[in-house]
Amino acid sequence: MILTVTLNTALDITYRVGSLRPHASHRVSEVTERPGGKGVNVARVLAALGHEVTVTGFTGGATGRVVREKLAAVPGVVDALVPISGATRRTIAVVDERTGDTTQLNEPGPFVTPTEWSSFQEAYGDLLPSASAVALCGSLPPGVPVGAYAGLVRTARAAGVPVLLDTSGEALRRGVAARPDIIKPNTDELAELTGSHEPLRATQDARRRGARAVVASLGAEGLLAVTPEGRWRASPPTSVRGNPTGAGDSVVAGLLSGLVEHLPWPTRLTRATALAAATVTAPVAGEFDRGVYEGLLEQIRVTSEASAA
Repeated sequence: MILTVTLNTALDITYRVGSLRPHASHRVSEVTERPGGKGVNVARVLAALGHEVTVTGFTGGATGRVVREKLAAVPGVVDALVPISGATRRTIAVVDERTGDTTQLNEPGPFVTPTEWSSFQEAYGDLLPSASAVALCGSLPPGVPVGAYAGLVRTARAAGVPVLLDTSGEALRRGVAARPDIIKPNTDELAELTGSHEPLRATQDARRRGARAVVASLGAEGLLAVTPEGRWRASPPTSVRGNPTGAGDSVVAGLLSGLVEHLPWPTRLTRATALAAATVTAPVAGEFDRGVYEGLLEQIRVTSEASAA
């Protein structure tokens, strides 16, 4: 079983409009709701790839009930969310059908009390012995300590469970110091962590700060990985247009599935890059187009940084 942690779960709502214009009223052509938050998106993709997945984190209020109802309908995903008194947040994605661009609005999330945080830590510890890997994903809701991910990384390491961390800001800075097996920052998160805007230098610096492996998302340019086994770039054959919401989560799913299947790094990166591109082309946040994914697997180019230099 792969365990995904989403401390700030969400109900992802996608609106499609003909053309998004500031200061104007819009007629919405389609509305879609999905259980969301980064770790939930990761779980959905992992389940579609055939893995058993358990989702934990926080959920509460009327929105939380909708999230759990919809999560129950996702094959292969087990709900181990911890109830809280606050209401689960919503995220709004507005897709401009004319340009293909997406505007994202993210609520901050509910306040988590110290008692609720302690309950989650106990539930997390109980789930780890059955996990083959764990993903710690997304923002921290109000009330959760900024060092929360660092503590969860250390708990996973003590249980002998490999852990991937995908967050940002001070939560990432502290989490890296706890020595996760993999971190997956994007270029902005990487620059904030290291102070460098040169991807290879920043990725190497992030690894020196404690992560065993660093996989940086470079947007349309693909992925850059610095690992104990080597350094690689994975590039899609062409740039894709669409809704990028969830593309980074699909990268995490690809990396985690490759880890538990003991695949070599170039194969993991090929899978992760293809999944990300197939997510951008999907009509709904947090899904991926299987046809696009399977077609791209043979087209992703993975090169060694040493040979490319």
